[in-house]
Amino acid sequence: MRLLPLVLFGLAAASPALGQDAERGRQLFNACAACHPVVAASGQDGPSLAGILGRGSAVLTDFRYSRAMGRAGLTWDEATLDRYLADPQGLLPGTRMAFSGLERAADRADVIAYLKSLKQ
Repeated sequence: MRLLPLVLFGLAAASPALGQDAERGRQLFNACAACHPVVAASGQDGPSLAGILGRGSAVLTDFRYSRAMGRAGLTWDEATLDRYLADPQGLLPGTRMAFSGLERAADRADVIAYLKSLKQ
């Protein structure tokens, strides 16, 4: 029984879903904000990420997506965003996003928590 608290702590530390920090995600997102707006308008190098959770890939009409993104047929749920943020080119070869990815699972979880907080 003495090991139970340690096991539970280890599981919480290993699982990004249990430790999502939207405020930290907002801070990490500052690097993304140069290209991606968080309001429902575009006009930047990347599409708006407002309301991205549950949205299909390449569906905004005010942004011109790469051919790879246009053909992807993805739905941006937490698992897909995690895979994409880890390695955009690995998930979607040919995407125009010039970002190598977030290596740390905790960083990706925090960014996703921030994205979940955005409204469309």
